[in-house]
Amino acid sequence: MDKNKAKAAGLARRKRRVRGKIFGTPERPRLRVTRTNANIYAAIIDDTKGHTLVSASTLEAEFKGAHTSNKEAAEKVGKLVGERAIEAGIKAVRFDRGGRIYHGRVKALADGARAAGLEF
Repeated sequence: MDKNKAKAAGLARRKRRVRGKIFGTPERPRLRVTRTNANIYAAIIDDTKGHTLVSASTLEAEFKGAHTSNKEAAEKVGKLVGERAIEAGIKAVRFDRGGRIYHGRVKALADGARAAGLEF
């Protein structure tokens, strides 16, 4: 197995392990973080219905022309998803880091969401 396949397999294994323990309910939905090399995405999901309640990402218009793969952008996305969640009446969430280490951009997004008023 080459290095890239091994990394992808490890991420998939960690993702399954984390996802097996976290389930979003209507009272406490799941805050899902997806990170790529170029962008970061956040979505609040109710797993009982399988619906995305609110979402935000660096692909939105307000990030146009800015660097989207740094911690500052991740923190802005966290604040944005947090503000949208508060407007939708969501105060508490379960954090799903998607198999990624709670460090860097993932941590910055979580800090931004907490700063907006979300409770983990």
